[in-house]
Amino acid sequence: MRVGIDATNIRHGGGLTHLIELLQAAGSILDPNTETVVVWAGRNTLDLLSDGEWLVKRSPFELNAGLIYRSFWQSFKLAEEAHKEGCDVLFVPGGSHVNSFHPVVTMNQNLLPFEWRELRRYGLSLTALKLLLLRRIQLTCLRRSEGVIFLTDYAQKTVENLSGVLQGEVAIIPHGLDARFFLKPREQFPITAYGSQCPFRVLYVSTVDVYKHQWHVVEAVARLRESTGWHIALDLVGTGNVRALARLQAAIERLDPYGQWVNYHGIIPHKEIHQMYAAADLGIWASSCETFGMILLEKMGMGLPIASSNRGPSPDILKDGGVYFNPEDPCDIFEALENLIGDPILRTNKSKSAFHLAHNFTWKANAQKTFELMRKVVQ
Repeated sequence: MRVGIDATNIRHGGGLTHLIELLQAAGSILDPNTETVVVWAGRNTLDLLSDGEWLVKRSPFELNAGLIYRSFWQSFKLAEEAHKEGCDVLFVPGGSHVNSFHPVVTMNQNLLPFEWRELRRYGLSLTALKLLLLRRIQLTCLRRSEGVIFLTDYAQKTVENLSGVLQGEVAIIPHGLDARFFLKPREQFPITAYGSQCPFRVLYVSTVDVYKHQWHVVEAVARLRESTGWHIALDLVGTGNVRALARLQAAIERLDPYGQWVNYHGIIPHKEIHQMYAAADLGIWASSCETFGMILLEKMGMGLPIASSNRGPSPDILKDGGVYFNPEDPCDIFEALENLIGDPILRTNKSKSAFHLAHNFTWKANAQKTFELMRKVVQ
């Protein structure tokens, strides 16, 4: 089998992490004598991929130019190049397939275009228009593909509510977790063991966006500090769009004008983020729209007690390993944090459960299932 991978527009973020980890794990499961993978991507992306005798890297000049050049090449040249390479199947992890090559296995990694409630948060804006256009393109691609990968059952149900039952082979293949994101749960101490010089640290890592609700988290922690007198610090990591950042900054200025307990760190490189998890006492996840929730999984592997949004696939991933809340209700977030922070035994039990569950998610299993699906489609 000869597999082509269209990584035309995979340049950063979760899509790039998935591509790197998938191909690194593939090296241990593919037979280099009978199976080959050809990847088309920009040079910067290809430089991050592991080498192997089974892996062929292609980077035409269009893929190192602007979006218009990349889109033109993907639409009008990719199919020809895939035929020249002798590909039996084309894998499109980005989810948008607009050329004539078949068979195709595509992947849904962005649920935002498919959830009306979340789309409405953007109002009449260019972002909303782009998401609606993306939804139309991806629905067409999903219906035309011979194979489709979803990351969770929740994602499949959400998409098929709009697309109808897909006719191709469908598989649920969750992402895996890198070994550096595993740290045994630490001993949990009573909240009275923390003071002004060593506060209890709550960590929220996420892009700042209208569906991430960082401002509600800030308000909940402010109420908790005021009502209990507990020494709690909130660390926020991630950048985002201007509108959401402005709302977050307004909440911080209103509730912590002297910068005593809210720490906004902006972007921290992904290769360093496990150090933030290791320094935290509790992880919080307040997103109302996710395809999978990779950051939630990272917190699970790092042995943190977790307070989590009850929306999307989070309860399916975290199961009984966390305390849940409505991410749009600061009072509900407050209650979840109060229950978890105030009870070290609860923190201990939840962190151990989440840590155990995290071991079910491996990149080797992801690669095995992904290539099994492609073999099935080819056959």
